[in-house]
Amino acid sequence: MNKDKLKKLPVLKSDEEAEAFVDTADLSEYDLSVFKPVQFEFEKKSAQLNMRLPQALLAAVKEKAKERGIPYTRLIREALEQTVAK
Repeated sequence: MNKDKLKKLPVLKSDEEAEAFVDTADLSEYDLSVFKPVQFEFEKKSAQLNMRLPQALLAAVKEKAKERGIPYTRLIREALEQTVAK
């Protein structure tokens, strides 16, 4: 469908309204370009780490995390998880 013809998403004031909307709406008719990816973490962290980094590296990590809209500690944890998973 042409992007100009896509409907705007309605403002939904509760989880119940959102569930009802998603259950009945054809989402291909709506402009979803405003959506952005999110991540959820449910697992409790049981270990703690204390490390020293050069200030420039920490500043770069914080800036990258800010660009992604996540805490810098999560960015560091994701980098560690990706390295270990390889």
